[in-house]
Amino acid sequence: MNVSRAIDVAESPIMVNVTYDGTPVYIQHVDKENGTARIYALDDPDNEITVSINSLEEHF
Repeated sequence: MNVSRAIDVAESPIMVNVTYDGTPVYIQHVDKENGTARIYALDDPDNEITVSINSLEEHF
């Protein structure tokens, strides 16, 4: 995923199917300057982590 698309997904009111390492995630925040996103697994919303945006995959 690229930074622009990650921002679009994070700001969208519609849930987008995104995974990190095969796990469905929600993008909480995007840091454009560092190319990272703060995410959490849909089944574990209390465990936020910061990952490279390049490691996120969108599924259509």
